[in-house]
Amino acid sequence: MLDVQVIDDPAAAAAALEPVRSRLLAELSRPASAAALASRVGIPRQKVNYHLRALEAHGLVEVADTRRWGGITERMLVASAASYVVSPGALGPAAGDPVRRADRLSAAYLIALGARIVREVAGLVRGAEAAGKHLATLAIDTEIRFRSPAERAAFTGELAQAVAALAARYHDEHAPGGRPHRLVVVAHPLPIDPQPQE
Repeated sequence: MLDVQVIDDPAAAAAALEPVRSRLLAELSRPASAAALASRVGIPRQKVNYHLRALEAHGLVEVADTRRWGGITERMLVASAASYVVSPGALGPAAGDPVRRADRLSAAYLIALGARIVREVAGLVRGAEAAGKHLATLAIDTEIRFRSPAERAAFTGELAQAVAALAARYHDEHAPGGRPHRLVVVAHPLPIDPQPQE
């Protein structure tokens, strides 16, 4: 089972986003039969089988085991991943693209950057898996509570200078065997939690 599966096929995305199928994917973190799922979700087994076949056709669930009960064979199915992300690539030309955004300080540009990251990294992961290799990545995630907008602006300036200096030090356009990497640094306010933690 994959940790995260990126869905970039529009038909597979539609299948995964259908509410009953989405619930079945969540229930299939451990192998289960259609009969067991039917009792858990309160839907007749025939309808569960219909939805499972659709998910299986798109590679979102797979057979984990089979059991013989008298004259019938019961299939135990499991989700193909622990979680799923729908790639903006599933939208084709309508997908968010930072190239089409002029305002680099806008929320729309940041969202388009996120979309590009999902699209590009998903393709790289598939290529690495097909080649039996590991994909080297780096992610930094932290939270900062600024005392004022002035301090936020000062931090932004210092960060930009630090990144520019590091990029200048390590970038070599003509290095034999070198490979270009994309570095994206974003910042946005944290969503407000409507229910404070006690």
